[in-house]
Amino acid sequence: MPQTNDAWPNGMPELGQKASRTRAVTARDIELFTEMSGDRNPLHYDEAAARATPFGAIVVQGGVTSAILNAVVAEDLPGPGTVFMQVNWNFKAPVRPGDTITGEVRITKVRADKPITELETRILRGDGTLVLDGTAVCYTMPLRR
Repeated sequence: MPQTNDAWPNGMPELGQKASRTRAVTARDIELFTEMSGDRNPLHYDEAAARATPFGAIVVQGGVTSAILNAVVAEDLPGPGTVFMQVNWNFKAPVRPGDTITGEVRITKVRADKPITELETRILRGDGTLVLDGTAVCYTMPLRR
């Protein structure tokens, strides 16, 4: 049973605890992110231009790729009420429409006095390629329903 206190009324995460989520990335994700962000980089739309780059094909925006980590921390670990305070992410390889990605987090530090956690983060493509790694600091607000 997770330890509870004033800072963690719903239970404090444990060191080493892990969570992950998997999803397929689609061309529609590119369209939706473009509507929201205004990012119209030809790498995301122009097949000929993208083919002429080291990527060799259309790639999805980094925000689409990293968004799976938002879902993991907000829904799974540390869980509802969690927001990122700081992230340090390294993008290692491209993600393309049709790829399946898995976002993973692991708790590396938990403060007992405040609902703050430090996480190791990474995203893998379905073929096992590491596409993003790094760290994050999160704050978890208690939700009273």
